[in-house]
Amino acid sequence: MADNNSSSSSPAENENPYPDGNVPSETGSENDALAREVQESLSLAKRHKFWETQPVGQFKDLGDTSLPEGSIELPTPLSEVKQEPYNLPNLYEWITCDMGSAEMCTEVYNLLTNNYVEDDENMFRFNYSKEFLHWALRPPGYYRSWHIGVRVKNSKKLVAFITGVPAKIRVRDTVVTMAEINFLCVHKKLRSKRLAPVMIKEVTRRVHLENIWHAAYTAGVVLPTPISTCQYWHRSLNPKKLIDVGFSRLGARMTMNRTIKLYKLPDSTVTPGFRKMEPHDVPAVTRLLRNYLKQFVVAPDFDENDVEHWLLPKENVVDSYLVESPETHEITDFCSFYTLPSSILGNQNYSTLKAAYSYYNVSTKTSLLQLMNDALIVAKLKDFDVFNALDVMQNGTFLKELKFGPGDGKLHYYLYNYRLKHVLRASELALTSIELLNALKPLGCGIVTQYCHDFYRSTKL
Repeated sequence: MADNNSSSSSPAENENPYPDGNVPSETGSENDALAREVQESLSLAKRHKFWETQPVGQFKDLGDTSLPEGSIELPTPLSEVKQEPYNLPNLYEWITCDMGSAEMCTEVYNLLTNNYVEDDENMFRFNYSKEFLHWALRPPGYYRSWHIGVRVKNSKKLVAFITGVPAKIRVRDTVVTMAEINFLCVHKKLRSKRLAPVMIKEVTRRVHLENIWHAAYTAGVVLPTPISTCQYWHRSLNPKKLIDVGFSRLGARMTMNRTIKLYKLPDSTVTPGFRKMEPHDVPAVTRLLRNYLKQFVVAPDFDENDVEHWLLPKENVVDSYLVESPETHEITDFCSFYTLPSSILGNQNYSTLKAAYSYYNVSTKTSLLQLMNDALIVAKLKDFDVFNALDVMQNGTFLKELKFGPGDGKLHYYLYNYRLKHVLRASELALTSIELLNALKPLGCGIVTQYCHDFYRSTKL
C-alpha cells in the first residue's frame, strides 16, 4: 500500500482516465478494449512516459502474439548492482527493522496506526495489528534486510517504513521468485521531504542484491498493462454499524429492520465435519490446495511450510476451516479468511471496523456456495462487521447468491518484467489480497500508486 501523498512520478504518469473507478473489465476482450481506449484518450504529451521505459507489458503490444511469454529483460550482473545504500537527507538515517522484536514491532505499529493511508473522506484508516505485521512480514525465506526504516538521527524517532517479502508465483508452468513490496508509510509531517522515492529505490536495490528481478503488484489506476482486472465484493455482517459509520448506505425503499433481516445468518454452520484447521492438517490442506491451484494461469506455488505459515489459524490474524468426512476422515474442502480492521475516524460511537477478507477456498465434495455460507456464519459469530472477497478464482460463483454487493472500483493486477500474451479473466487468477493488496512497483524509480483512495472507493457499498 502506498503513502497517498508521496508519488514521485509526473502527473501524466499517475493520471487515471477513470477517476470514478468504474472500469469495464469482466473479460479479456474488454481489457483489450480498455487498454486501447486509455491509450487513445491520452494525448501524446500525457502518455505513460515512465512506464514505456520499463520492462512491463505495453498497450501497443496487446494482441501481438509474436512476442514471447516470460521475462522481458535479463537480470543485471550482481556486481553491477549498487552496493551502498542510497543517500537520505542529512537529518535521517536508515535502519533495518527486526520485526521479531516486540519493541521494534511496537514502533512500526505506532507509525502505521497514526500515519498509514486513509480514504478520500478521512473516515477510515487501515489498522494492522502487531500480530498481523509479524505474520505478513516473516514468511518462509523472508529477508530481514528488506524491512527498512528511516529514523531521525537526533531523536531516533521512526518516521518512515517500507518492506518487501519474497514469494514463489507460478505463471502457467514456470515458477518465478518475485518481490512483493508492502507498507510504504511516511510520517504525515514529512510528506514534503521526498523520502518515499528514495525508500523505494533502496528496497529495490536490496531486492536486486538477492538476485530477484520480477514483481507482482496491484493498483487502482490503469497503468501499462494489467494482466487482469478484478473487483471487490462485500457482504454485510453487521449492516446497522456499516450504515452508521458511512461504510454502506441504506438501500432505496429499505428500512433498517428490513436490511438487518436481509443479511441475517444462521446461528451455526450446516456442513457435517466442518471444523477449524489444526497443525496435523497441514499436509492434507497443502495437497488439496496445490491440486486446486493447478487450474489457474497465475497462482502462488505453496509448499507445506507456506501453508503452515499463511493458513494455519492465528488468533485475530487468519482463520481457516476444513471439512473432514465423518465416514472416511478425508479432508475434502477448505476455506479461509484473514483479519484486517480499519480505524473509524471521527465517529463518537465506533472506533474500529472489523473486516474479514476471503483468502483461499477449495471445494471438492461440499458446494462452494455452502462452504462460503459457513465461512460467513463463523465470521459473524466472531463479530466481524463485513466480509470482503475479490472475484478471483471461483469466487464469482457464490458472490451474488450469498448477498455480496459489488464495490465501486476495480483492482488491476500487474507483473513487472514478465509478459503474458493475453489478458486474463479474473477467474484465471489465483492471487489474493494478502499477496497483493498492498503491493506497489518495487523495481524502478518511485512510482507510488494511489491505492488507498481506490480501495476505499471500491469498498463503500
